[in-house]
Amino acid sequence: MNLKLDENLGRQVAELFRIHGHDVRTVSEEQLCAGTDENLIQVCRTEGRCLVSLDLDFGNPLLSKPKEFAGIAVLRLPRKPSPDDLLETVGTLINALTREDPMRKRWIVQKGRIRVYQDQSSD
Repeated sequence: MNLKLDENLGRQVAELFRIHGHDVRTVSEEQLCAGTDENLIQVCRTEGRCLVSLDLDFGNPLLSKPKEFAGIAVLRLPRKPSPDDLLETVGTLINALTREDPMRKRWIVQKGRIRVYQDQSSD
């Protein structure tokens, strides 16, 4: 799977995805930090990469529709997350990527659970 990790995820998370065979690029590596969400969405769509982010704005269906993305996975962590909470949530996403393609879908990922949203018009 081709993934783009948002600037709020570090090298350790990128390495976890790479270990599991995913092609990962990061916002930091590509000097896209502090850009607009709209620009990031466009870059991901052009590159055909699923965006992985902790930014809850990407989970808001009023701000964007899944068909605007080449896939997006928003990681939802507890209010006071530990490093293990992040790693377990990433593990949930990695496991799901072996079974399903997030293309043109919005995934809200929590530890052990994923909610999938897709526009009816995106098929």
